[in-house]
Amino acid sequence: MKPGIHPAYRPVVFRDRSADFAFLTRSTATSDKTVEWRDGNTYPVIDVEISSASHPFYTGNQRVVDTAGRVERFERRYGRGRRGR
Repeated sequence: MKPGIHPAYRPVVFRDRSADFAFLTRSTATSDKTVEWRDGNTYPVIDVEISSASHPFYTGNQRVVDTAGRVERFERRYGRGRRGR
């Protein structure tokens, strides 16, 4: 590998706030925020919106999507039966 062209590969905490779940791994991602981990050391922390602790595929919980409301709103906005014009 060429020296000086690769980003630093160091321990980083990824935190899913919606599931109150965090894990420590190595990454090149950077962050200005830090958190004190269970081992007493301080690591950069990156907040993520979804992880294996909150994703429906891994948890088995399905989200209810309001498709009927979307269709009704679309038909109200653009009318019904306007095809073929």
